[in-house]
Amino acid sequence: MNKLLSATAALALMSGVAMAGGHATEVKLGVILGFTGPIESLTPAMADGAELAMAEVTESGMLLDAAKVTSVRADSTCIDSGAATAAAERLITAEGVNGIMGADCSGVTGAILTNVALPNGMVMISPSATSPGLSTVEDNGLFFRTAPSDARQGVVMTDVLMDLGIKEVALTYTNNDYGKGLADSFAAAFEAAGGTITINAAHEDGKADYSAEVGALAAAGGERLVVAGYADQGGAGIIRAALDTGAFDTFHLPDGMVSSSLEENFGDEIDGSTGQHPGTDSPGAARFGEIAGDAFDATSPFAPELAPYAVSIHERPD
Repeated sequence: MNKLLSATAALALMSGVAMAGGHATEVKLGVILGFTGPIESLTPAMADGAELAMAEVTESGMLLDAAKVTSVRADSTCIDSGAATAAAERLITAEGVNGIMGADCSGVTGAILTNVALPNGMVMISPSATSPGLSTVEDNGLFFRTAPSDARQGVVMTDVLMDLGIKEVALTYTNNDYGKGLADSFAAAFEAAGGTITINAAHEDGKADYSAEVGALAAAGGERLVVAGYADQGGAGIIRAALDTGAFDTFHLPDGMVSSSLEENFGDEIDGSTGQHPGTDSPGAARFGEIAGDAFDATSPFAPELAPYAVSIHERPD
């Protein structure tokens, strides 16, 4: 899915400019991500990855008679659909963007698509909105994503845990489109593979105390706690409460939980834990890492999702 869709999506962003202007001198792309909110430790590298791609396309001189591609950032908050919708509207009406890279979290992505992109005929490409529901949403051909659906992630999670010999887990998920979709996908795959989920419980983000939630999870038991949440919000709170009470000492963490903030917050307290996030070992991804260098963390989840296309433009033979 990833390499072909990256190329297709990047071309889609540019096609409106080419058709409308013929010889555009500037292409403005909105980058709308949760720079504040429950995944704020992930989004800087995601934005940097997108802007690296824009710089590569610009420097190649091969887009629309050497058009310059520029970025305009906006904050999706990840969880506030009203704020995300307003930010996307400003990108279009005030900034005049030609396409949108984003959003990030599934709920705000769906809200922007329905309320802003569709009425304005605006192309969107998300590097990280993984809810299975977005696979069938009405989009008039305007919405793309470069990460696989959580319908796939649920199967991968199952494979990882089964390979480790873990067949009984407790599961908690953030109570939104992303968390519910991933929890449903994982539960179906895990149980089909012969696993047991002792409890499947939602948690709310933004709470100061998760002792009640962890108490219920501990009472149900399990060899490992699966936390389908956010690294900078409720998911981290669940882990802290589980560690402090001794309820669980190892965790399985899907993509929204994989962040450098885990090491900063928990260090070796979560040694032995596991997880996964989308990625590729393709030559394009390796080249992306070389180009990014020390500018930002090129291995951060979802950072490389649009970059391989920029590399292919820059390096293709005449």
